[in-house]
Amino acid sequence: MMLMTTLRTAGCGFVAAALLAWYRRHARRLPWRGAVDPYVVLVSEVMLQQTQVETVIPYFARWMQRFPTLASLAEAQQQEVLAAWEGLGYYSRARNLQRAAQMVLQEFNGKIPADLPSLRRLPGVGRYTAGAIASIAFGQPVATLDGNIRRVLSRVFDVGEDARSPAGERRLWSLAAEQLPADRPGDYNQALMDLGALICTPQNPACPDCPLAIVCQAYALGVQTQRPVLAPRPALPHITVTAAIIQRQGRVLIAQRPPYGLLGGMWEFPGGKQQQGESLPDCLQREIKEELGVLVEVGAPAGVYRHAYTHFRLTLHAFHCHLLDGEPRPLEVAALRWISPAELPDYPMGKVDRQIARRLIGEK
Repeated sequence: MMLMTTLRTAGCGFVAAALLAWYRRHARRLPWRGAVDPYVVLVSEVMLQQTQVETVIPYFARWMQRFPTLASLAEAQQQEVLAAWEGLGYYSRARNLQRAAQMVLQEFNGKIPADLPSLRRLPGVGRYTAGAIASIAFGQPVATLDGNIRRVLSRVFDVGEDARSPAGERRLWSLAAEQLPADRPGDYNQALMDLGALICTPQNPACPDCPLAIVCQAYALGVQTQRPVLAPRPALPHITVTAAIIQRQGRVLIAQRPPYGLLGGMWEFPGGKQQQGESLPDCLQREIKEELGVLVEVGAPAGVYRHAYTHFRLTLHAFHCHLLDGEPRPLEVAALRWISPAELPDYPMGKVDRQIARRLIGEK
């Protein structure tokens, strides 16, 4: 009760002042920090969606070299965009980022809007990303809420609701808005992010070093490692798929996925999902017939590859295959290419198919 009184008495002024003072001394030096170009902020914030800072840094540097301006991104071929994004995951972000750039050129005279309603219209820009852009790039007093900020607020205010539930979301967004200072809102939001990344970490938080320790309710109660409250997620479903390595006259066949959905527009070795009771060779023959309109003979195995996506786990079984009749046609795929193995690096692929490609190149 005394701590609640202290926090109410101190108010948001103490939280903001303490955070900003800490931030001046301990802010992370990141390549997009201090940017005056809203495009730089847009790119970095989209890349940071569900992705660690350390992972983003090299991708951001390469991206800005390849697409230094909004116009250069808007005018690029989608394959160039996907190739620059390859390995970062969540490829819809790359497609949406390019669509956002095109929308800004067409509807906002080439200038990224500063107001929240307009920002939220941009493809791939949700409430969190819009708040980050508005506060960081334009100094607007707008709250934002990423994983680090959720954790900090959940601990400082001992939020007992599940942070992913509607009630928990409402409480955390309300707290984020209440504590936001009118002055330097971008620095304040970034200070919360950095505090969560450096001090208020998921495991073993360095509470004695925290500038908010004096008002942190969870720390006072000794429950900081139990915040935020997160209900257990259900076990991820598992999917088994097959892929065909079809070669002819020194070339290998690859297929382009449709321009929507998971890995939309990326290239892959053709194949698909195993049905219940179906053997792997039967699965692959059926999928190739459906997708390409040809019959193949399934030959030697070419590796087993595993990957975990956000909503499911995947095991892919690759096989060397031989065409028995007909010429492959793109019936359920966007396009087909016969290319030399040496050309495989030129085509953007998901992680699993890239592993197959690298192995195939190594065999040559």
